[in-house]
Amino acid sequence: MTEEKNQMYFATAPTAKHDEHLVNYRIDDFNLKFYTDAGVFSKLRIDYGSGVLIKAMKDQEFPAAGILDVGCGYGPIGLFAAKFWPEQEVDMVDVNERALALAKRNAKLNGIDNVKIYCSDGYEKVTQNYGLILTNPPIRAGKKVVDEILTGAYDHLVTDGLLLAVLQKKQGAPSAKKLMNQTFGNCEIIKRDKGYYILASRKK
Repeated sequence: MTEEKNQMYFATAPTAKHDEHLVNYRIDDFNLKFYTDAGVFSKLRIDYGSGVLIKAMKDQEFPAAGILDVGCGYGPIGLFAAKFWPEQEVDMVDVNERALALAKRNAKLNGIDNVKIYCSDGYEKVTQNYGLILTNPPIRAGKKVVDEILTGAYDHLVTDGLLLAVLQKKQGAPSAKKLMNQTFGNCEIIKRDKGYYILASRKK
């Protein structure tokens, strides 16, 4: 891996010099704080697309079989899910060790204990099926990685389970919608916001 790739958020062990920040993010009555750092995705603020997904997911219905956040970064999507659905366990996976350490720290910071945060390259270490899978996929890791996250969700959802993914139109949302439709037999755009699409597919 080149030095440049070692700085990227999808590196396993980023070598970027530490540069921590503490960011706040509020949705309705839920206000969470997040430590961020260099070498992780969207270190200065909660990514806009993640925010669109967090707001959209709150109103969805899905089986009570647990929740999985794929490519969790420092944790905004998964930790908000854990706050929205405190009776469910939320699993959060990523390849970036620095991001995972931050996600664990952020769970503790916000008093969230219904989460399990661990290292997995996509679904490699994932052993169960879920009612809801969430992802803001790592576009810069390449189309193959993104496609594997979207298609791999099918085998990790229970019947009637829901996949929610956020992608920008200019970064492949239309082709992702086509792929999800081929995989699940259905896909709808449940929200559009500033070029971001929230795509939803349900396992029938």
